[in-house]
Amino acid sequence: MTRNIDLNSDLGEGYGAWTMGDDAAMLQIVSSANVACGFHAGDPLAILATLREAAARGVAVGAHVSYPDRVGFGRRPMDVTQAELTADVIYQIGALQGLARAAGTHVTYVKPHGALYNTIAHDARQGEAVIAAIREIDPTLVLMGLAGTPILDRARDAGLATVAEAFGDRAYAPDGQLVSRREAGAVLHDPDQVAARMLRLATEGRIEAIDGSTLSLDADSICVHGDSAGAVAMARRIREALVAGGVAIAPFAGVPA
Repeated sequence: MTRNIDLNSDLGEGYGAWTMGDDAAMLQIVSSANVACGFHAGDPLAILATLREAAARGVAVGAHVSYPDRVGFGRRPMDVTQAELTADVIYQIGALQGLARAAGTHVTYVKPHGALYNTIAHDARQGEAVIAAIREIDPTLVLMGLAGTPILDRARDAGLATVAEAFGDRAYAPDGQLVSRREAGAVLHDPDQVAARMLRLATEGRIEAIDGSTLSLDADSICVHGDSAGAVAMARRIREALVAGGVAIAPFAGVPA
């Protein structure tokens, strides 16, 4: 039986005259696009262009919601109230839904970005705020979260569909957490090494941690960060390795017919 897995990337992160990544090229490779909503990156024109390209390519669209932190690219933790975070997430999803409708596509899932993603993986208070936002604006949206973390159980208990995610270009700690970007070796750069790791993950459910130990990881989506150096080449190599290994690339959430 052929194994299916989703391949996703963070896109729509350009801002004005500043380009971030090659969205057009990445959208020829991935099956799902986590599109910025303006809080950590992305302006309306850049976001709309990415959404139109995603629609043309039949790529599923997710809302890449964030803390309001453009200067820090959404990678700085923030202590916000539940009410404020819920409202911020509703605002971002709603904005992307409007732009997606104009682009001829629709938002099917939500993937928090950066520090928000890492915080809600274990922080019940902020996690509940994000879950509440999704339930209030559109409970049919799927929540994407880090494989093996409590946020996925909390979301399912609240009635949301979830998808577990692994990261192709990030190192893992022995406990299954991502190695902090502040530490050496946190970001992986060798496309062949990353492709081999992801093929093993997709076919065996295992991945090597930074200390050499082996982790069991059940994931249905693999992320390659669109802003990383060589991101397109790495995503292409991952896709080639997966397909050659008998793994089909397909979005976990639907796209318009």
